[in-house]
Amino acid sequence: MIRSRLLPPVLGLLLAFGTAHAAPVQYKLDPNHTIVLAQWSHFGFSHPVANFGQVDGTLVYDADDVPASSVQVTLPLAGLQAFVPDFNEHLLSADFFDAEKHPNATFRSTKVEALGEGRFKITGELTIKGITRPVVLDAKLNKVGERQGRPAIGFDATATLKRSEFGLGLYVPNVSDEVKLTISTEATVPKPEPARP
Repeated sequence: MIRSRLLPPVLGLLLAFGTAHAAPVQYKLDPNHTIVLAQWSHFGFSHPVANFGQVDGTLVYDADDVPASSVQVTLPLAGLQAFVPDFNEHLLSADFFDAEKHPNATFRSTKVEALGEGRFKITGELTIKGITRPVVLDAKLNKVGERQGRPAIGFDATATLKRSEFGLGLYVPNVSDEVKLTISTEATVPKPEPARP
């Protein structure tokens, strides 16, 4: 008799848990654990790299409704590091990024597709020097969990673009037009702001 009374509520709870959906989670990118590397061919002899540091942005991930996920990133060019001081200055000059007039590059996703096995296709708009072009990221989910007691997530991604499409075409084709981007990022849910008195 007791079992028969308990059975409907228990089944109801199990059904509720079984059909519940996780809400989208918004993370803030961690600039100390995010790297955005650009690599290209220099006359065919070498493959230099430049790192876009000081990344700022947000990532929304919805495991139950992946198309509802999104990413928005700002790359301050003040954090650009090509590891050679003279080259760094040249990249920031009007010959390339013209950082004085255009201090940031930005990326905003327009579509996120799940490909299975933790892989995603992220289509978005990359803006450099005021020029916006579509770019596709091939992304891989590394881990969802906790870091230092806060919800965290990590992704790797790659993309290929033509720098000439963004007004960065100096020395093409001797220095390759094609640039490969390699991204690795961690993001965490920000700590709640303390309540105001």
